[in-house]
Amino acid sequence: MRIRALSVFEGVVYHCWPVDRTNPGRPTLEVDALLREGDADSTSGPLLVTVADYIAMVGSIEVARPCLEQLQAKGRIVDRLGAAHISFPTWTRVLPAEPPADPTETPDDPTREPDDPTREPGDPTREPGDPRR
Repeated sequence: MRIRALSVFEGVVYHCWPVDRTNPGRPTLEVDALLREGDADSTSGPLLVTVADYIAMVGSIEVARPCLEQLQAKGRIVDRLGAAHISFPTWTRVLPAEPPADPTETPDDPTREPDDPTREPGDPTREPGDPRR
């Protein structure tokens, strides 16, 4: 199961969703969130997803129960402030996609004449070389 974290604060994942629900017994975490100092570094420790969120993402307690038992046996279920969490000591950072190109921008064209510095932008009445300012 691949889980995508959308917000993280001090090591706790607050918003997430399942990217891929196959193999729920082996959850992996992908982080697509703004991270600040202390959110996901050596001071915060492993990232944590609540067991309640995990059950909701899996779909039912019946499906989640054997997976949670396996994770518990591996030491991946931890308590934080009275709530059970799945610990993710390793995770993958999802890099943002490149923004789409602005269709209004003109790509650099080496054959294009440079703009005339005496012409004011957007003034169709001004001709190149016009001395008026």
